[in-house]
Amino acid sequence: MLRLDALRATQVERDPFEYLIVKNFVDHEKLKGVLADYPAVPGPGSHPPVGLNISGHFKELIDELLGPSFQNIVEEKFDVDLTDRPTMYTVRGFCRARDGKIHTDSKTKIITVLLYMNDDSWESSTGRLRLLRNDSDLENYVAEVEPAGGTLLIFKRSDNSWHGHHPFEGKRRAVQLNWVIDQSVVDGEQGRHGFSSAIKRLFQPALSWRQRA
Repeated sequence: MLRLDALRATQVERDPFEYLIVKNFVDHEKLKGVLADYPAVPGPGSHPPVGLNISGHFKELIDELLGPSFQNIVEEKFDVDLTDRPTMYTVRGFCRARDGKIHTDSKTKIITVLLYMNDDSWESSTGRLRLLRNDSDLENYVAEVEPAGGTLLIFKRSDNSWHGHHPFEGKRRAVQLNWVIDQSVVDGEQGRHGFSSAIKRLFQPALSWRQRA
C-alpha cells in the first residue's frame, strides 16, 4: 500500500530543518479504498483512534505506517534511533479557520509524519502547509505541501521546525504519526485529544461539518 521505494529514493532536505516530501506515497488504486474506509470524525481538530472506527483499508494503511519497514527507513533518513520510542497517531477530517498557526511541534516529539488523505488534487490556494524560515512570516517558506491524497511529509522536530498554513475551513483529511520521547507523552496527548473528541461528539455533530465541507 505504501510506496516505500519512493521514500527510500527521496533525499532529506536540511534547510532550514530536516524534512522530506513524497507525493503519491500511497498506491493510487489502494488510496481509493482507504478513503472509502476513512473513519468519520465528529468535527475539526485531532482525534485519537480510541472512539473512531479504524477498520478495513484504512486500518491496513495504519498498520503499515506503524510497521518496522517504515520505521527503519525513517531512522536511516533522519539518522535517528527510534528503538523503544513510543508512537502515537491522530486522525483529522476538518479544518477550522483558526487552525494552521505557525508552530514547531512540542519538544516531546522526535519525528512528525503527516499523510494527507484528500482527493487527488487540492483546489484551494489556502490550507497548503508551508515549511518556514521563521516564526512570523508565512510568505518566507522553503516548501509548500499540497495536501492532496497520498502526499507524505516527514520532518525532524527542532527549535526551528516552523510550519503553518493560511486559514482554510472545510474538509481537510490527514493522519499525523509521531515518535515521542516516552510513554507518558502518548498517555497525556491521547487522553487530551480523546476528551476533546468526546466533547465534540456531544456538542458539534459531524453532520454539520460534512454539510459545510
